[in-house]
Amino acid sequence: MTQTHASVPSPRTRPASLLRQAGLPYFLIAFIARLPFAMMVVGVLTVVVSARGSLSLGGLTSAAVGIGTACFGPLLGAAADRFGQRGVLIVLAVANSAALVLFAVVVYSSAPDALVLLAAFGVGATAPQVAPMSRSRLVTIISERMPEHQRARTLSGTMAYESAADETVFVFGPFLVGIAASVLAPWAPMIGAAILTLVFVGAFALHPSGRHVSAERGTDGRAPSSAAELFRPELLVVVTGILGVGLFFGATLTALTAFMADRGEPEQAGLLYGVMGIGSAVLALGVAWLPARFSLRARWVLFSGILVLGSALLATVDSVSGMVGVLAIMGIGIGPTLVTQYSFGASRSPLGRSATVMTMLGSAVIVGQSIGSAITGEIAQSSGASVALILPAIAAGIVFACALLNWPASRVRQRSR
Repeated sequence: MTQTHASVPSPRTRPASLLRQAGLPYFLIAFIARLPFAMMVVGVLTVVVSARGSLSLGGLTSAAVGIGTACFGPLLGAAADRFGQRGVLIVLAVANSAALVLFAVVVYSSAPDALVLLAAFGVGATAPQVAPMSRSRLVTIISERMPEHQRARTLSGTMAYESAADETVFVFGPFLVGIAASVLAPWAPMIGAAILTLVFVGAFALHPSGRHVSAERGTDGRAPSSAAELFRPELLVVVTGILGVGLFFGATLTALTAFMADRGEPEQAGLLYGVMGIGSAVLALGVAWLPARFSLRARWVLFSGILVLGSALLATVDSVSGMVGVLAIMGIGIGPTLVTQYSFGASRSPLGRSATVMTMLGSAVIVGQSIGSAITGEIAQSSGASVALILPAIAAGIVFACALLNWPASRVRQRSR
């Protein structure tokens, strides 16, 4: 595939902001295009529990989505780094739309549970992961087109925006799933996600920024850095930390589903989950205004500590109103933590492997979410919602432990971007 390296404008012609550089339509398209990804795990869990009557199978099916993402997500990111995002995303938009529709058909058929799991694996394997691809595009634009003195501040603001956008769609994703499942039918979220994927992921692929390949890549598409650099300890601790965030998401949502199932309204769990996401998105945006002396490693420790505190309170709640208050506290911790982790991922990406790293991080979130859903589903089925509500605190503890491990790793001198 022919690669296009965008020319770098002279300082006099450089636009003053990333918004002008990428264009407002880009941000609108990229925002909507990530909605289907946020709906996948929740939608799968909802439709399986409704159609097959098993929370345990619902959790396992969500895990199958995560396994598919884990196996193929980073490979798709590497392909996007090598050949450009456009062709990769167009293929994925078509394949994932078909996989979502097929999954809905299989769940409602008389097919065995093993076939349901296989169909779920296909949904995860073809997931277009717009959020990591968007981060990669914007990081490349910042590093190659923005004046050097603006890059650090712009990168921080961009990671804050991207994480806030993720948080927002992870609020609206379960919210849309809950509304569609309640008003229309449990299968409706899957069909809606298929339509959104085909239209908006396709538009994201065809946006002019989709042609750009990092100038750090050679004419043959090869990166100047080796693949071994993706496994440096200082990068792996970030991947593990963000996996913990995914575990937290999955455990929290599934525990809430069990909590609401005890009250006869399991489909309302997504709406309750949205309470946490609102505060999380607002705080994620606020990270851009934190002073530079409040270092990234200190932010990770502080906000993940708040997450642990809020999660510990979760197991003590026995009413919906109490649950709302605790979820609001948890939202204070999760948004800034996620922003900080992506900022570390961007700064520690090996040369020419930005999309690979971002898809590693994005895959870690969805894998963690799926595993968290599976484990929590099994425990909720066997031991009840009260025990399941303990698991988010364990996941938050993993995030906090990685923050502590990251503290000395942050002393390692990082390549400036």
